[in-house]
Amino acid sequence: MFSHAAAKALRGALALPKATRALSTAANPHKPPLDLYGLPARYANATYVAASKSSSLPAVEAELLAIRAAAASSPSFKSFLENPLISRDAKTKQVQEMLGDKFSPVTVNLMTTLAGNARLSAINAIVDDYVKLMKAKRGEVEATIISAEPLTKTQTEAVANAMKGQFPEGAKVVLSSKVDPAILGGLQIQIGDKFLDLSVGSRIEEVSRMAV
Repeated sequence: MFSHAAAKALRGALALPKATRALSTAANPHKPPLDLYGLPARYANATYVAASKSSSLPAVEAELLAIRAAAASSPSFKSFLENPLISRDAKTKQVQEMLGDKFSPVTVNLMTTLAGNARLSAINAIVDDYVKLMKAKRGEVEATIISAEPLTKTQTEAVANAMKGQFPEGAKVVLSSKVDPAILGGLQIQIGDKFLDLSVGSRIEEVSRMAV
């Protein structure tokens, strides 16, 4: 389980960059707070800017999450988004009819643009990137603790305290925990894109690769 030695290793191994996000947004308040790349990010960035200019960032986030949830729960809607046999014009018209009077202009514009460009199948990845931008704007940092057995409240607090110095000043930490018996013991810690493996399973794997 979690020990003082593990806490010390955690503090030393996870050095996160300090407050590098907000500086560039002072000159341009509508600039996305993270630099994301790739096709989904292009749409997410453009949607973020449009939503920021129309003061609808949270509303657009809620709408995009609702669309993603609908695609996950409705096979017919998921099929509609992914079906390449439906023409672009037909998809654009159907999207406008489905969302036009129920969603914000920013969200409708994104969805009709995706329909016109035959990119509706990328909506989940676009939503993921938009949510990343919103979490960065709110100063949220996600941290996940993975253990072989459920941690007690005391143990969770010990891990959280060990991680405190690794977060940018003013960050809102969103802490979650997972149980994975496959790691056998110890901990795995994920903070943003930083990962620390203090599990027994990883130590056994290291031993198995040692030359004798």
